[in-house]
Amino acid sequence: MAAIKLLIKEDSAKSTYTGHDQLSKEIINTFFKEFLEAFFPNVHDNIDFHAIKPLSEEVYTNVLKGKTRRLDIVIETTLKNTEVVVIVHVEPQSYKQDDFHERMYHYFSMLYNKYQKPIVPIAVFTYKENWEKSQYTMELPFFHVLTFNYMTLHLRKKNWREYIQSDNPAAAALMSQMGYTEEDKVQVKKEFLRMITRMQLDPAKQRIIYGYFETYLKLTKEEEEQLMAEVEKLPEAEKIMEIPISYEEKGKEIGRKEGEEIGVKKVVMEMLKKGLSMDLIAEVTHMDVQEIKELKTQL
Repeated sequence: MAAIKLLIKEDSAKSTYTGHDQLSKEIINTFFKEFLEAFFPNVHDNIDFHAIKPLSEEVYTNVLKGKTRRLDIVIETTLKNTEVVVIVHVEPQSYKQDDFHERMYHYFSMLYNKYQKPIVPIAVFTYKENWEKSQYTMELPFFHVLTFNYMTLHLRKKNWREYIQSDNPAAAALMSQMGYTEEDKVQVKKEFLRMITRMQLDPAKQRIIYGYFETYLKLTKEEEEQLMAEVEKLPEAEKIMEIPISYEEKGKEIGRKEGEEIGVKKVVMEMLKKGLSMDLIAEVTHMDVQEIKELKTQL
């Protein structure tokens, strides 16, 4: 049986990276198929998504440096029309690191040593710096030892306008990390809202997308006012206004204010039923962890 395992590491040594890493992992995990479809279509077209099976966590320990890295997401599925087992490794990177390409090779070596299977390594860059490498080489003056290649997605180099007609939830969320100017911000969020109204998403998934998008694209009060003025002119304005979680961070009223807290609790309950972590739920809903724990006892 062919298998594909999606692995994303969490670097516990970088506390500033943890929140971003958790959100990115949740987006890719929840919208695994859509993520590959939007950004790595060749990989997407070779996977049988009917056979996806979540596996247990993987832990990698670097004995020399004394560090432990947890591979939180492992998904097994079949590869179309073959018996080949493939490991797909996705590595989100939110800050510039000059030896990142070497680190990708270390992960590749560890995975290959364990599974002895072909590996498709993917790096997702979300920082503003232009640094990007897709290859690691090892060579001596007298001999070329190896060349290791990996696939890359540098979101800041992507044009957000290319994705607004896709109705892809992964692309919608990640638009907040793409290349746009300060002048574009209002338009980016307006198109994001229009995309949301066209998607058939349950409240929990909608919450995850909003939580990610609004973490990275923040509007000023004046920009919010401009956005609302433009939204009111749209044919789908009424649907956008009915989105129950929009602008909650800023206390704006979208849809009915009455019952808002009840609505949030219902979303939290759904997220708990799906097995999402309390820390992630607290981050995207802004609810106190203790309240979430109390809600969990009602399941």
